[in-house]
Amino acid sequence: MPVKENLQRIRDRILQAEKGCGRPEGSVRLMAVSKFHPAESIAEAAECGQLLFGENRVQEACAKFPGLLERYGDISLHIIGSLQTNKVRNAVRIADCIQSVDRIPLMEEIERQCDRLDKRIRVLFELHTGEASKSGFESAKSIENALELCRQQRFPHIIPDGFMTMAPFTDNQAAVHESFAALRNAAEDLRKKYPEFPLGELSMGMSGDFEAAIEEGSTLVRIGTAIFGERN
Repeated sequence: MPVKENLQRIRDRILQAEKGCGRPEGSVRLMAVSKFHPAESIAEAAECGQLLFGENRVQEACAKFPGLLERYGDISLHIIGSLQTNKVRNAVRIADCIQSVDRIPLMEEIERQCDRLDKRIRVLFELHTGEASKSGFESAKSIENALELCRQQRFPHIIPDGFMTMAPFTDNQAAVHESFAALRNAAEDLRKKYPEFPLGELSMGMSGDFEAAIEEGSTLVRIGTAIFGERN
């Protein structure tokens, strides 16, 4: 099915999920995850008004997005995959937000590269709530330590914008909801402790579980396969 129809179907499902749990229409944004999909498919989505995209791999993003950013000036790109420090320079150059911040040394490198570019960048703190193979800060306390450094202005080029997680890949819906609820609860506590930072974004939910994520408070769902089809 073409990208246009897939996008409309996902948007309709997001709307129904918002209504189903009493949330305002438009309270959840859609990110199209374009990993392994060509620039032509991204352009097709952009022509349909989809302007927020996520990429897992910095090298792939740098190969595809410069031309797209030139063609569609309103496109916003987030890096959502695990980020190695040696990829940070290019990530900072091309992205508006890095969602997968999972350790303080990574923040230190992001700060260094942003300082060189004279650029501020939004970040989301990834909290580990799923199975053992997933990355992320191991606890809300670890994220609190990172935010404390931000409060001390150790990272003046970093804007702490919220949180993200990945639920376990399981048919156990209770476990999925528990994962998303864990991030929501951590976010609520950290917002109270650090009111000087935005921290409003909750990036959680993918093609197979985004409706559960919306029920648990997601503000941003990351959808790839349901928009672009199976990856090449």
